[in-house]
Parts: sequence; C-alpha cells; structure tokens
Amino acid sequence: MKRLEKKLGLLASLYVAQFLPVAFFMQTMPVFLRQQGVSLEAIGLLSLISLPWTLKVIWAPIVDRYGWTKWGHYRSWILAMQSFLVASLIFCASLSIQTDFQLLMIGMFIAISCAATQDIATDALAIELLQPQERGLGNSIQTAGGYLGGILGGGGLLVLLDYWGWRGTLLTMALGAFLLLIPVLFYRENLASYRSEKKINWMVFLKFFRAPGIGLWIIILLLYMMGVTISSTMFRPLLVDLGLSMAQIGVMNGIVAYSAGLVGAFVGGFLMKFLGRKNALIIFGILMMTANAAFILPALGFSDLPVLYSVSIWHQFAYSMACIPMFTVMMDNSRLGTAGFDYTLQISIVFVGSLTVGSLSGFIAKEIGYQGAFALSAAITLVSVIVVAIVFDRANLSKLS
Repeated sequence: MKRLEKKLGLLASLYVAQFLPVAFFMQTMPVFLRQQGVSLEAIGLLSLISLPWTLKVIWAPIVDRYGWTKWGHYRSWILAMQSFLVASLIFCASLSIQTDFQLLMIGMFIAISCAATQDIATDALAIELLQPQERGLGNSIQTAGGYLGGILGGGGLLVLLDYWGWRGTLLTMALGAFLLLIPVLFYRENLASYRSEKKINWMVFLKFFRAPGIGLWIIILLLYMMGVTISSTMFRPLLVDLGLSMAQIGVMNGIVAYSAGLVGAFVGGFLMKFLGRKNALIIFGILMMTANAAFILPALGFSDLPVLYSVSIWHQFAYSMACIPMFTVMMDNSRLGTAGFDYTLQISIVFVGSLTVGSLSGFIAKEIGYQGAFALSAAITLVSVIVVAIVFDRANLSKLS
C-alpha cells in the first residue's frame, strides 16, 4: 500500500505542476489582460500559445525514443521540462505587460511547450508505474490533478493578482512548480521493462493502428466526448446572456464546479474498481448524458442561481467520472516503449472529435437555439454509450474489464 501511495503522490505532484501554468495562462490571463487595457485582438492571439498542447503528438515519439538513462528515461524529460518551466515563469515575471507583450507571449509559449512535453513523459511514466488494476485510481489522480491545477491556476492565482500583482504572482507560481519537483528528485525510474523504438519513423504510427480492435476504439474516442463539448462550450455564453457577471461565472464554473469535478474523479476511480472498464464507460456516460440534458433547464428560463450552480456542479462531476475509464483504456492500449506517443495520439483523437463539434456548436445553437444544442449534446452522448455497449467486447477491450 505504501508503494502505491508513493506512486500516486508522485503522479499527483506532476499533474498539478503541469496543469497549473496551463490554467493560469489560458483562463486567468484573458481576464487580467483585459483589466490592464490590452486590446481584444491581442487577447485573442493568446489562444495561439495552446498550440503545443494540441500538437504534442508530433514530438511524442522523440520523448519515447531519447532520454538520459543516468537520470531515468522519462524522469530525465520531466526534470528538464519542469526546470525549464520554472525558468520561463521567472522570465515572464520580469516582463511588463504594457511594454513587453510580444516577449511575454514568447515566454508563455515556452512555458506551455514545457508543460505539454512534460505531460507526454508523465503519461508514459504513469503507464510504466501503474499495474492494470491500479490504473483506475491512477487516472483519478490524473484528472484530480488537472482540476486542482485549474482551481489554483484559474481561480486562486487570479485572487493573488489583486493583492501581489503580476511579478509576485508569477514568482509564487514558479516557486510552487519548483517545490513540486521534490517528489521527482527522490524517485528512481525502473528501466528493466523499458524498450524504445530504435528508429523514429512512420512505422511507429502504423503499428498502433494495426493493433486488433483499435479501429473500433477510435470510433469510441471520437464520439464519447463530442456531446459534452457542445454543452460546455455553449453554457458560458448562455450565462452571459442570462446576465451573470464575470466574477459570478468564474466562481461558479471555475472554483465550485471544478471542486466538484475533483471529487468526481476520485468517486469514478473508486467505482470503476467494482464496475470494470466497460460498465464504467456505459454508466458514467449515461450520467454525462443527464448532465448535458440538465443544461436545458436554464435555457428554458429556470435561471435562479441554485439551478445554475446545480447543473454546473453536476456537469463537472459527471464529466470527470467519465474521463476515468476512458483514460484507463487509453493506458491499456499504450505499448511500453512508445507509451508517450500511443497515449498522446489517443488524446489527440479525442481532441479531433471535440474540436469538430466545438467549432460548430455556435452555429448549431444559432440555428436550433440553446435548448436544441443541449438536447443534441445529450443525444450524441447517448449514441456514444450505445456504441460502447455494442463494440467494446468486439474490439477485445474487455480483457481487463
């Protein structure tokens, strides 16, 4: 048990460290920049710094192939990337938003690139560390770490900005990322089972798609999070249309709902031990469908704060539960030696499905209204659950369920 606790403690520190700057730069920065008088056009360009997180699958094979064995293969990447992350945060803290905005964009881009690359190594290390029966709980830690990083970076640091200012807040975040390196320094990576591809070429990509049943699993990955993307994308503009202030939206969606998501991650991991992977995907998917459908209530005019808080909390709670079995099967389908690439590729496939419907969600809501968009999101989630029930066994994904 102590050995498992050490594994989970290590993973928790890594996931919080890498999601903290992502949440800060992507959620807190637009609000802060606007308060500083930065133009909307410049704030819009801020979305470009998320590109490394989107494109990290391109260099994932490099992380799998190359490493410094003396320090541990994936451990060496984590130590390097988190150190560079700390340095980039200190660099950003030294800049002025008003006079050094272009340099600041470069510094933030470097920080996100470091976090994205560390995420590749951390996911691969988690696959290497965790036994199949431990992966449900391990993915609870991953999801909870992301939520905690979101709460701290997207909520807590925004509060600090009012009291300590730009430089103090950034240096505090840099100190936090540095302290979260301590568990990694005391970890010794076991390379006995590690093997890497001798060459980086298209065969690494092709081998993943040749695995038995992987085509059916890709269909599940594309569909499973489509519905929730529509509902979550359209909920924020609905709240604005309902007259809520930015502060009200931030507290409700950023702190309270994210806290519920953190709890849901642990509940999902605990229940999956008894349900198995397939049943968890189905049951948690049904819960996610009800959460999508619940958004119809405020769209129909039931917009009292207790209702809004309830649907927001239920959405994050159900979503975080649904992530656990999906991430766990992703780990099952990742090969030792190319785990960073395999896992990142599957995440990218999910992103393709989500990006497709997310980009269309505004047009959908305009044509059929918020109610129609939320009803469609629930219907898509139900379809994905039916697909899981039909193809999961056929894809031989139930071998560990």
